[in-house]
Amino acid sequence: MTLDVNTLFMVTIYVEAILGLLLLFVWVQNTSIYAVAWWGFAHLIRAASIVLFGMYGSAPDLITIDLANALLFTAFAVTWTGARVFDGRPAEPVYLVTGAVLWLLVCRLPVLADAVDTRALIASGIITTYTWLTAYEFWHGRSEPLVSRWPAIFMLFAHGALFLLRTPLVSVLPIAPGNHMLGSVWLTVLSFEALLFTISVAFILLAMAKERTELRHRTAAMVDPLTGIANRRSFLQDAAQLAKRHIANPRPVAVLLIDLDHFKSINDRFGHALGDRVLEIFAESARHSVRASDLLGRLGGEEFAAVLCDTSREKALVVAERIRERFAHATLEVDNRPVCATVSIGLVHCEEAALDVAELLARADQALYVAKERGRNRVEVATLEMMLNQKDGNPAASTPAAERVATKSAA
Repeated sequence: MTLDVNTLFMVTIYVEAILGLLLLFVWVQNTSIYAVAWWGFAHLIRAASIVLFGMYGSAPDLITIDLANALLFTAFAVTWTGARVFDGRPAEPVYLVTGAVLWLLVCRLPVLADAVDTRALIASGIITTYTWLTAYEFWHGRSEPLVSRWPAIFMLFAHGALFLLRTPLVSVLPIAPGNHMLGSVWLTVLSFEALLFTISVAFILLAMAKERTELRHRTAAMVDPLTGIANRRSFLQDAAQLAKRHIANPRPVAVLLIDLDHFKSINDRFGHALGDRVLEIFAESARHSVRASDLLGRLGGEEFAAVLCDTSREKALVVAERIRERFAHATLEVDNRPVCATVSIGLVHCEEAALDVAELLARADQALYVAKERGRNRVEVATLEMMLNQKDGNPAASTPAAERVATKSAA
C-alpha cells in the first residue's frame, strides 16, 4: 500500500479542520482561556490555505499560491498570538498580518517572479520565524510550572528548523525526471511530518490549557487570594510535612504568631479597601523578611504565622524584629493616608527532636497575648513561666521570665 502526497494532502485538510473545531469546542467549555480559541482559529485558517493549495492548476496562481501562502502565514501568526495571550501578553494585530503582507509584496517584485527557490526560501523563513516566536513565548513564561511547556517548545523549535532547511534540502535532492521517486519520497516525508506535527502540537496545547486550569484550582485552594501567601490549610499542611522531615533530621525551629494591632479601627477609619491594602503590605513585608525555605501563611483575618527552619533563638528574634520594623515603616503612609499600622508578635523557639506545630502555635499565642497586654507593637518570647501563668489563669502576668524583647515604638 502506497501513501502518496495527495492522500496525505487530503488527510491534512480534514485533520486541520477537525482539530480547529475541537479546540473551539474546548474553549466554549471554558472561555477563560482565550488562547485555545486563537489556536482553534489557526487550525481552521491553515485548513483553508491547504484547500487553496489543492486548487493549483484549476485556479489562478494568485489564489493557489499567493493567497494560499498568505493564509498559511497568518495561521502561524495566529498560533504565535495565542501563545502570547496564553501567558498574559497582549496580541499584536500588526504582526498578525506582517508575514502575509510581506509575502504578497514579494510576489509582486518582478525580479522574484520566476525565482521559485528564492520565494520558497522566503516562505520557509516566514513560517520558521513565527514558529520560533511561538516557542520563545512558551519559553518566556517558563516560570509557571507547566510540564507540557517543554515538549511544546522542543517540537516548535524542531518544526521551525525543518521548514528553514526545506529549501536547501530540496536543492540537494532535486525533483528531476530521472529522480522522480526520490523527489516523491522527500515530499511525502515533509507532508507526513507536517501532519504529525499538527496533531501532536494541538494535543500538547490542549494539555497545557488543562494543566493550567488544574494548577489554578490547586492554587486557589492553597493560596490566600488577597495576600498571595499560603492560606491556613496550606500552611498547616506544609507545617505537618516539615514536622515529619524534622524527625529524621532535627533542627532548631522558631514559630511566630503575628497579629495586626487595632486592625478593626483601620477598617473603620479608612475603609475596607485600604484595610485590604494594609494586609497586602504586611504579607509583602513578611515575605521579604524570611527565607524562601521558611513557611509563611495567613491563618485568617489579620492573623499570620511563620515557621523559621534551622534557626537559632537570636536569629529568630532578628527576623521577628525585622518584620515588625519593616511593616511599621511601610504603613506610615498608605495611599496618602497616615495609617501607621503595627504588629504584635509571639515567638517560641524549639530545639526538641519532636516538632509539634500545633503545640508551638499555642505557646506562640500565649506570647502574643502578653505582647498585646504590654502595649502592642512588640515581640514577646514564650517561656516556661509564661505557660505556668497561663495554666494559673493569668496569661498577662508580668513576670521576669516573660522576656521583653522590643519596646513599643512611637505610633
